[in-house]
Amino acid sequence: MTDRPHDVPPATVLVIDDNDSNRYVLTSWLQRAGHLVSAAATGAQGLTLVDVPPAALPDIAIIDVCLPDMSGFEVSERLKDDPRTAHIPVIQISAAAVSPDDHAEGLRRGADAYLDQPVDPGELLATVTATLRYARARQRAEKLARRLFALNKGTLDVYSAGDFHSFAAAATRGAADLLSCPASAVFLSPEAQAVHTMADGPRASSRIHSADPGLLERLAAAPGLHHGTGVAVSRIGHRRWRSLLPDDHLDGDVAIAVSRTKRDRPPICLAVPATALHSADDEQLFQQLANASALALEALRTYNEEHALGLALQRSFLPKELPTVPGVDLAFRYLPASEHAEIGGDFYEAVQTVNGLLLAIGDVVGHSVTAATVMGEVRHALRAYAIEGHPPHHILQRLETLLAQSQPGITVTLCLVLVTPGERRLHIANAGHIPPLVVDPRDGPRFHTPHGPLLGLGLPHPPPTILDVAQGTRLLMVTDGLIEVRNASLDATLDDLRDTVAEGPDDLEDLCDLLLARFGQNKNDDIAVITALFT
Repeated sequence: MTDRPHDVPPATVLVIDDNDSNRYVLTSWLQRAGHLVSAAATGAQGLTLVDVPPAALPDIAIIDVCLPDMSGFEVSERLKDDPRTAHIPVIQISAAAVSPDDHAEGLRRGADAYLDQPVDPGELLATVTATLRYARARQRAEKLARRLFALNKGTLDVYSAGDFHSFAAAATRGAADLLSCPASAVFLSPEAQAVHTMADGPRASSRIHSADPGLLERLAAAPGLHHGTGVAVSRIGHRRWRSLLPDDHLDGDVAIAVSRTKRDRPPICLAVPATALHSADDEQLFQQLANASALALEALRTYNEEHALGLALQRSFLPKELPTVPGVDLAFRYLPASEHAEIGGDFYEAVQTVNGLLLAIGDVVGHSVTAATVMGEVRHALRAYAIEGHPPHHILQRLETLLAQSQPGITVTLCLVLVTPGERRLHIANAGHIPPLVVDPRDGPRFHTPHGPLLGLGLPHPPPTILDVAQGTRLLMVTDGLIEVRNASLDATLDDLRDTVAEGPDDLEDLCDLLLARFGQNKNDDIAVITALFT
C-alpha cells in the first residue's frame, strides 16, 4: 500500500470529511502513496481551498457525502459548475448513503467515482489512480485540441498577412497563443532587414525592433540546421540567449524553432521559454507553426519579388510623355494601385499617325503578371498598327486576330479616339471600355455610349462614330480603376464623374488633379486618365 502506482505521477488531493478519524486515515493512505493532501472538515472550508490560482488547484477531490454545512453532492455540483474547477475529478465516499439511488445521485450531480465506507485502502488508491489517469488523459486531449485550434488559427493568420510587418506580428502572436506564454521571433524581411519581434503573452500585441542581420544564421547553427532545409527545435541557455538578444524579454532558458524552406534563403526563428514545452506534442506543434511561418514568409517574399518585377514590366510599357500636336492640348495621369494590390493591365497611348492623333486607353481583364505582359503586347501592336495608318476599327480587328492567336481566352477593353485637329473631328471606336466623356463648351459633358464588343471574343467591330466638335471641347478618357467603387452602382459613379468634370476647372492639369483627389484615393486598381482640349 505504500508504493505509489507507476503509471500516474503524484497528485495534490483535496480531502473533505467532517470525521477527524476518517480524514486522518484517508490523508495517511494518500501521503504514503506519494500524494500531497490538503484537508477540510466542511464544504465551505473545502470550497475555500479551491479559491486559488489555477496552478495551485488540487488534481482530485475526495468528498464525504454527509457534511455538517452542506451535502457532498452540493460541493461536487459547485466544483463542476465553476469553469475554473470543472476539470477536477471528484470521488464521493459515504458510510450512510450507500444505496444504488445514492450512487446514481452522486454520479448524476458531478462525481466521477463513488465508494462506500469502510473502504479498503487498496481500492481507494486504485480508484484515485484510475480517476486521475482518465482525467489527465481527458485534460491532455482538451489541451491538445485547444492548441491544434491555436495552430490552425496561427497558420491562417501568417498566410493571410498582406505585408511583412503583419506577418511578423501574426507569427509571434501565434507562438504566444499556441503555447500560452511570452514569445519572441527573428525574421529577415523581403527587403533584407532583420527584425526582432516580441509578444508578452497570448492575445497580446507584438512589438517589432531591428536586429543584427547575421543573427538568424547564428540561431540556425544552434539546432544544427545551418544552411540546410527543414525545421529543428533546440534549447539555449539564458546567458547565451541574452548574449544574442540583450533586449529580449524571455526569462530563463529558451526553446527555439528554426525553419528554412529553401536552400540559400534566410531561416525564421520562433522562441518561447523552455518551460512552455511540456511534452512531445508541444514540441511538434511548435515545429509545425515554425514551418508554416517559414512557408508563409517564403510565399510573401516570392510574391513581393514577382510583384516588383511585374510593376517594373508594367511601367516600362507606358509612354513617358505625350506628343505635341497643334490644335490639341493633352494631359495625362497614371496612378499605380496600392503597394499590395495585384498588378493590373491598365494602359494608355497617344500616337501621331498619318491620319491624325490617335488616343487610346484600355485595360486587360484580370490582375497578374500575365495581364501586364498582355498589356505590353497589345500596346506595342497598337502603336505599330496606328503608325501603319489603319483606321480605329481596323486596328481593333487586327488586335482581335492577335489575341486569338497569341493569348486565347484573354479579353481586353479598349477605347480609340482618332483626332483630326484641323477639322476638330473625333473618330471614336470603343471595344467595351468605359465610355469617353465629351465636354462641349455650350452643351456640357455627355458620355459617348455607343460601343462594340470586348477584344478577345472573336466578334466583328463596327466602324467608328464620327463627331465634329466645337472649339474649346474637352475629351476625358479613364480606366475603371478611377470610378469603380465596391457596392456602388457604376451608373451612379459615372454620373458623379460627369458632374465633377462639369463643375471642375478648365485647365487640364488641374482637372486631372481634381479627379484623382476626388475618385482616386485608396483604390486597389491602377488608374489611367487622358484629357484633351481642342483649340
